[in-house]
Amino acid sequence: MQTILLIDDEHRMLDLLELFLEPYGFDCIKADTGKKGLEIVRDEKVDIVLLDVMMPDLDGWEVCKNIRELSTIPVIMLTARTDKADIVKGLEFGADDYITKPFDERELVARVNALLRRTASETDDRSNTVYGDFTLNRDSYSLHYNNLEVQLTLKEFYIIEALITHPKRTFTREQLLRTAWDYNTFTDIRTVDSHIRNLREKLKAAGFPINDFLLTVWGIGYKWN
Repeated sequence: MQTILLIDDEHRMLDLLELFLEPYGFDCIKADTGKKGLEIVRDEKVDIVLLDVMMPDLDGWEVCKNIRELSTIPVIMLTARTDKADIVKGLEFGADDYITKPFDERELVARVNALLRRTASETDDRSNTVYGDFTLNRDSYSLHYNNLEVQLTLKEFYIIEALITHPKRTFTREQLLRTAWDYNTFTDIRTVDSHIRNLREKLKAAGFPINDFLLTVWGIGYKWN
């Protein structure tokens, strides 16, 4: 049985999500504040998080950002806000998917299962894979350069893995989007640019001459030189 952490300040929504998910074999843990949710992520084994955006103590964006500092656990954000800028903001903070309220029970379960399958398939192979000066660890979704660990989000890991394992191949933004997002009809292709910027900053901080290798192909996408 896989464990889902539900974070929402509305108790009725928490009960409704539990009612939807338990028949599918999920064990639900409920938290009615962002702070409580973060404590659970720190202290308990959780397989996936469903996270509301609008909460009084810490909003969902801030909670997601804090989760990403602790773990690469998949996060799906739930909100009544449908503005594209809000959706992109959540994804840039490290969310893996975004579902707007009201939502269909079957779509919710499908997205949860898609993320869990993706995570499980990537963690089946626990060995490190070496590409030149880089070592990819599919267990921790991390990258090592010259023995220095570069901690990545799940999406950053999928993108950098695609690029460095196919050197000199130009990837369109759409291709990188399909590589990093399994089931997300709301994601704007420009979200890829935000993740690329984050990758550049992290690799530059590790001392890697990133501008010589991660190249922008103007009007198309990106490639690894």
